[in-house]
Amino acid sequence: MSGQTEDLSDAGEIAAIREAVRALCADFPGDYWRECDRTRAYPAAFVAALTKAGFLAALIPEAYGGSGLSMRAAAAIMEEIHAAGCNGAACHAQMYTMGTLLRHGSEAQKREYLPAIARGELRLQAFGVTEPTSGTDTLSLRTTAVREGDAYVVNGQKIWTSRAEYSDLMLLLARTTPREKAKTRTEGLSVFLVDMRTVRDRGLTIRPIRTMMNHATTEVFFDNMRVPAANLIGEEGRGFRYILSGMNAERILIAAECIGDAKWFIERATSYAKERVLFGRPIGQNQGVQFPVARAYAQMRAAELMVREAAGRYDAGADCGAEANMAKLLAADASWTAADMCVQTHGGFGFAEEYDVERKFRETRLYQVAPISTNLILSYLAEHVLGLPRSY
Repeated sequence: MSGQTEDLSDAGEIAAIREAVRALCADFPGDYWRECDRTRAYPAAFVAALTKAGFLAALIPEAYGGSGLSMRAAAAIMEEIHAAGCNGAACHAQMYTMGTLLRHGSEAQKREYLPAIARGELRLQAFGVTEPTSGTDTLSLRTTAVREGDAYVVNGQKIWTSRAEYSDLMLLLARTTPREKAKTRTEGLSVFLVDMRTVRDRGLTIRPIRTMMNHATTEVFFDNMRVPAANLIGEEGRGFRYILSGMNAERILIAAECIGDAKWFIERATSYAKERVLFGRPIGQNQGVQFPVARAYAQMRAAELMVREAAGRYDAGADCGAEANMAKLLAADASWTAADMCVQTHGGFGFAEEYDVERKFRETRLYQVAPISTNLILSYLAEHVLGLPRSY
């Protein structure tokens, strides 16, 4: 797949999906998001509407009650959400955490959980990986899971576990073999599907973290938390490999969100520049205003093509690690360039809450850092694509 256009085989389906997402998002205009942002409220009504429409079950196969859509279609959903001025971060994990369960979970696990998730009866939106001491150095995590009979006893801590307060299930990565006893750097980590309804305040403590945007993120603590052995996904000790496919999906979907953000900023800046009159002429007539908007558009379009390339490779079952990382890198840069340009175009009004620019500005800034920082992507490309010596 060239990545230059959406696959013609499903172009009509994806166009219809985009139209449906835009129609849904029209019911959640700027004042809805401003109120959520002002009160730090979870956008429950928006998430419920997405769930009811089947969009959050996009990547769940039809056999388990989902929509059975492609990654290209899922990326289109997230892009349109953000292009409409909404925020998919409240629920996007429910899409990309599916990969680990779908590809490595047992048939019994998939039949127990996936249909309920597709119907909206269960939420799988929490991803417990990052820790305060290790950050994105995942192989150095310290949370442990020790087998005791028919359960694992988990102790440790995670941070930046977004949506934990509003999720029923958590995908948790923990160390089941001490690092010094593991045969390789990547062995000894295992993945568990934790039913948080059964362990909250009984071994699991959730503490919200207030951040510069309304992101519903938390730190979570495990104190002798018991997880049934039946909730181990795949084989013990192979969890790091299992989450990698989920991470590629995460990066592609978040890159699509960034494309949506960039489109929103460019549309807002273009409209404002046409309407705002100073010195007897619309400010968009001035090249000092035009050129940054045009450059942001060109940067967005280039990043958009890489997102399509990565999604196409993911759907084809091809290795897409490099493409997923480059998509996230380029799309995050494009959205941040567009955000800065949009504020500059609006001048003082760019800082006014009622224009929504400052809210979206804060939201899109996150993706320079999360879910993986720009520098780590560059290190990955340098080592795994260009063959340079390992830097860390």
